[in-house]
Amino acid sequence: PALSPTMTEGTLAKWVKKEGDRINSGDVIAEIETDKATMEVEAVDEGIMGKILIPEGSEGVPVNQLIALLLEDGEDKGTLVGYKSSSPPEGEKSSASRRGEAQDVGGKTASPVPSASTPASGNGQRVTGSEQRIFASPLAKRIAAQEGVNLSSVNGTGPHGRIIRADVEEAGASGGARRAPATGYGRNPQEYTEIPNSGMRKTIAKRLLESKQQIPHFYLTVDCRIDALNDARQRINDAAPKNKEGKPAYKVSLNDMVIKAVAMGLREIPAANASWTDSAIRQFNNVDVSVAVALDGGLITPIVKNADGKTLSTISAEMKSLIARARDGKLQPEEYQGGGFSLSNLGMYGIKSFSAIINPPQGCILAVGAGEERVISEGGQFVATQFMSCTLSCDHRVVDGAVGAEFLAAFRRYIEDPVMMLV
Repeated sequence: PALSPTMTEGTLAKWVKKEGDRINSGDVIAEIETDKATMEVEAVDEGIMGKILIPEGSEGVPVNQLIALLLEDGEDKGTLVGYKSSSPPEGEKSSASRRGEAQDVGGKTASPVPSASTPASGNGQRVTGSEQRIFASPLAKRIAAQEGVNLSSVNGTGPHGRIIRADVEEAGASGGARRAPATGYGRNPQEYTEIPNSGMRKTIAKRLLESKQQIPHFYLTVDCRIDALNDARQRINDAAPKNKEGKPAYKVSLNDMVIKAVAMGLREIPAANASWTDSAIRQFNNVDVSVAVALDGGLITPIVKNADGKTLSTISAEMKSLIARARDGKLQPEEYQGGGFSLSNLGMYGIKSFSAIINPPQGCILAVGAGEERVISEGGQFVATQFMSCTLSCDHRVVDGAVGAEFLAAFRRYIEDPVMMLV
């Protein structure tokens, strides 16, 4: 099934049911990876799982592709002998098929055929002649480099044997995969490592390329003084009620307060909460803020809906839930599709300022940098204070310079006088 309006193909990540299992209507039979999340597929009919046509791990499976056959009551599995599905095009076959696993040919089982992509073992490696490739996520590679973990000795538990962060951390904790101390510098015989593009990465590339090519971007930057914001955040968290274990009911982050300030600014300047269509500018009646969340190998923008009407503690709890489910691939399409305005915060990475690419069809995205201490002249005295740089990217078809400036002025008022967000 198509699990989102833009989905054209997916990866059959896992079969929950196997051949011979009884299937009832509503049972989860498989897990499908889309470009944004992993979704469960439920059976719409009942019967016996007679034959699986698309093996687990198959990539590039088109929407509406036949993936399995059910037997009705009274039907025998023998009726499926000789039934063959159309093979997916080369490049869309499963990793199992590409490895040359035994195929049923004329009722006989053929021997596995060695191929260039035959894996060495379950450690995420594939050997091509004398070349060894280690399949690991970028985060896993970075942690391995920092901790001195030899990836060639790590067993991957991710999709298709890919090494993920947890595998590296476990290997590092056990001490069994530590790299021997380097005795000198030398070239790696493997000049590069190819990391296959996931469906998410392909979608990001396509949408952002279209955004930069088709949307006339312009940028406005404002510096916000955040001393009062930091003080308010500290007081809010100190006032949080605690349970018997002493755990606070909420812990508001700086990003939660920025989301609220954005929402209040959009309520005040609704012309910035809009998108472009060929026939009209579509101005949204609700303030739904999309927040960029980094994932292993990509990003996603879950939505805080009606953010202008929610308390800071509610926004904080909602964002924690959205982030956790986003990183587990459990978001529902309605939780990340839509939104009228986007927010991207790289301040926690120490980035002072940056310009973000608009997330179409939205008209604006706000890029938030890190807070930094600056010395300014105030009342004839030099004073150390905290500032944060924020850059608004605007679609000039939707938002003119004056509208963008008015929004940033409203946003800065809420940041510099956070009490106004509570009114």
